[in-house]
Amino acid sequence: MTNRASASAPTADDVAVSENLAAAALSLARRFAAGATMWCAAPEWRSHGRHVAVEFVHPVIVGKRALPAVDLESGDLAASLRLLCQPGDVLVVVSSAADPAGRDLLRRAEAWGLTRIWLGAGPRPPAAAAEHVVWWEGLDAHFAARSGDIVLLYHLLWELTHVVFEHPGLLAEPEAMCTEEVCITCSDEGRVAEVTAVHGDGQAEVLVGGRVESVDASLVDAGPGDLLLVHAGVAVSLLGANGAEEASRR
Repeated sequence: MTNRASASAPTADDVAVSENLAAAALSLARRFAAGATMWCAAPEWRSHGRHVAVEFVHPVIVGKRALPAVDLESGDLAASLRLLCQPGDVLVVVSSAADPAGRDLLRRAEAWGLTRIWLGAGPRPPAAAAEHVVWWEGLDAHFAARSGDIVLLYHLLWELTHVVFEHPGLLAEPEAMCTEEVCITCSDEGRVAEVTAVHGDGQAEVLVGGRVESVDASLVDAGPGDLLLVHAGVAVSLLGANGAEEASRR
């Protein structure tokens, strides 16, 4: 099995990883420039979570800035991050696609308004699982975690983030360019929401994109902590930890 950290000839996997890393680094640098904190989690491989945070907080190259990064290590990662994060922060998860804790954290982070970066190997998760999925598709996940290939991903993420800082013109968030046609399409999409409270009149208080909203939850049997798919102010279905829709319990 090839170790990507030492391979010489680039493959299609390498090219995809390079492109995804560049996009993730650009987004990460912009979020840091706006005052974000980066939260790191590696439920399967805890040492990688610590390593990612250390890379960004304690740069090894003279003159590179220290960046706010925190490793999450408590038993209930979602409870910790929900309490500490702010909309606009960044979540970096290092795991395989099969890790239930990582999937659940990424799904909830969407409702909390975080930018999500998922680093891993093995069978690739759906593209919608995070804003940036950086993946060694051709490697076994646990082999990659031990061989240095996963380390290579976040080392390069750190280096490319600082490359963006060297070009201040890249740090400005692009202005939203939205035509009427696009807005109509966007408004037709369901949004992921996390329930914070349920009221007796069928209304539920939820977090959507980090904002508190009230939605009609009469179609679902939801409780605090549940994830919902919300469309036009109505909770249309429950979401499982892996993001799949569940049938209404009513």
